Amino acid sequence: MQFIPYSLYPLLVKPLIFCMDPERAHDTLINSAALISQKNLTSIFKQEVANSPVEIMGLKFKNPVGLAAGLDKNAEAIDFFGSLGFGFIEVGTVTPKAQDGNEKPRMFRIKDAEGIINRMGFNNKGVDNLVENLKTANYDGIIGVSIGKNETTPVENALSDYLECMQKVYQYADYIAINVSCPNTPNLTKLQAKEPLVNLLKPLKQEQKKLQEKYDKYVPLVVKISPDLDDEALENICSVCMELKMDGMTCTNTTVSRQMVHALDHANEWGGLSGQPLRELGNRVLKKVHELTDGKMPLIGVGGVTDAISAREKFANGASLVQLYSSLIYRGPVVIKKIIAAL
Repeated sequence: MQFIPYSLYPLLVKPLIFCMDPERAHDTLINSAALISQKNLTSIFKQEVANSPVEIMGLKFKNPVGLAAGLDKNAEAIDFFGSLGFGFIEVGTVTPKAQDGNEKPRMFRIKDAEGIINRMGFNNKGVDNLVENLKTANYDGIIGVSIGKNETTPVENALSDYLECMQKVYQYADYIAINVSCPNTPNLTKLQAKEPLVNLLKPLKQEQKKLQEKYDKYVPLVVKISPDLDDEALENICSVCMELKMDGMTCTNTTVSRQMVHALDHANEWGGLSGQPLRELGNRVLKKVHELTDGKMPLIGVGGVTDAISAREKFANGASLVQLYSSLIYRGPVVIKKIIAAL
């Protein structure tokens, strides 16, 4: 039984959230959700969704609609978000050491376009803190962990950060997302070039084999790419991922393009743009990656998933799973239920 009428979100909750500074609203949401999770009050917020199981990467998902990384960076509120009906939840991006991220303000709403620009800069409490939170989570769905490098780590030494995070979260994650595409960490996107990508992913695949033997558990590795790559760059990334037998790819991260929101409030702020404005660009990259990998690479579609139609577009362009974040803020938890019901 659902106690919370999520259909009232646009009338009651959204106005309160949108009265706050975006980051303050985010922190208020996470703190409240974390408290609900800790106090085992999730049954009050439980949203019943249709049964729509899917199996991919050797994992069984209750449904193909997931929460994208970036909202629950420290895995503090997994049980709450799980109660909303998500088939999987991706936490992070996490780094080896805690870091504050970029200077504030660093999050901006593009209200007229249902978009968000952020330049958070991988602010998080560090991988050890995240692991402790994973240990106490009761969510019975799939949990992914997005990993990255600390800002102070030179990009040429990034591998050590990714290895440390991978080694620490492996035992508690169902899959691991390798974030090489966030535009808010200096030089991070350089890791998407062919040679740096090989030098990063090859040792991670080798470590995956060692950890599989250690824990008797295979945890898939997923590569998250940018929507701002040209066809040549996409060809290089796809060839590397196929050659190294990566387990999946996420299409896409946020964009630095402003073409879709030109002249709107806050459009000139630097950072990654997400939400509805990313829909068409994300679909283009998703479709291209699906073609370049001959449909053999499991794909997660993210960017502009706001309703059943936009979710169907992702599936039509090759995705097996979809993720959302911005639309949860703009439209409320009912968006999850509506998408799953329409599958």
